[in-house]
Amino acid sequence: MTDSNKMFSLAGKVALVTGSSRGLGRALALGLANAGAKVVCSSSKANGCDETIKLIEQAGGEAIQVAADLNDSDSVKALAEAALAWQGQVDILLNNGGTIARFPAVDFPEDEWLKVINVNLNSAFLLSRLIGKSMIERGQGKIINIASMLSYSGGITVPAYTASKHGIAGVTKALANEWAINNIQVNAIAPGYFRTDNTQALQDNPERNRDIEKRIPAGQWGEPDQLVGAAVFLASSASDYVNGHVLAVDGGWLAR
Repeated sequence: MTDSNKMFSLAGKVALVTGSSRGLGRALALGLANAGAKVVCSSSKANGCDETIKLIEQAGGEAIQVAADLNDSDSVKALAEAALAWQGQVDILLNNGGTIARFPAVDFPEDEWLKVINVNLNSAFLLSRLIGKSMIERGQGKIINIASMLSYSGGITVPAYTASKHGIAGVTKALANEWAINNIQVNAIAPGYFRTDNTQALQDNPERNRDIEKRIPAGQWGEPDQLVGAAVFLASSASDYVNGHVLAVDGGWLAR
């Protein structure tokens, strides 16, 4: 008989979570820690993950933080090296760090386009390549990319973000195709509308908030903690035969 508690346990595992200073990233880092993982927390600012580290340690977990600018490839490489050096391995890579820029396509600044693509897509691929190499050598690993509802649709005035999140879905499948034979599972989570400071402007707009809630079959926004179960599943042995999948956690948004 399979021990379900053991199946979802991350005890003895080391996870790297980018963009874990707040919002969904903080909830995900804490969730992996609560499942037993030791966590490397990363954000763009020095000491940006102080609160996340504090919450993990208060819950009895173990974590460190490494500042990294995901727009800079050298900084991303240094992050991978620091994460691997801490415990000698990274078992779970959760590429959550991201940014967005809003401009009409005809006026979209080239520097903003490049920044969004670098932060959201290029850094995820580079970290996956660098840490994936060590996973291949060890014959095991879990990579979880954070996709988006805009991995499925086009959005308005966010062409770079949409391109990056379509790219995340594609890279997830491409890496799964190559690395499944090495016992590495590469999947993605596509969050729907969650209550974070990034979505506060939408929540505060009565018309947009009403339209969003009307579209969601669950009838309400998601809370960050509601993303944790999907992440723990994809990070644990429970998902050992799940590969190249984009898991929507959206309260039914796509079904409507």
